[in-house]
Amino acid sequence: MDGRNNRSDHPGPDSNADRGLFLERAAKSFQETVTRAGPMAVASYTLIGAILVLGGIGYALDAWRGSGHWFLLGGLLLGIIVGFYELAKTVWPS
Repeated sequence: MDGRNNRSDHPGPDSNADRGLFLERAAKSFQETVTRAGPMAVASYTLIGAILVLGGIGYALDAWRGSGHWFLLGGLLLGIIVGFYELAKTVWPS
């Protein structure tokens, strides 16, 4: 017995089957992780979107009225409030 077949890095006769099972388990684990993380991702995009959209509306109102940056600041503040409200609803469901 020369010990060549007992090495752990030597591929055995069913190494392709082991690789297939590993890939199947890895894909299933990844899918479960993405499914669980979905609502958090949506909440974070809602936070960013609310800030950008309401800030953009405030900027447009400032440009249209020719006023200072008060509508922009108000839109950004309202976007932060709305975004964090949506984030809190996701993190702490009732």
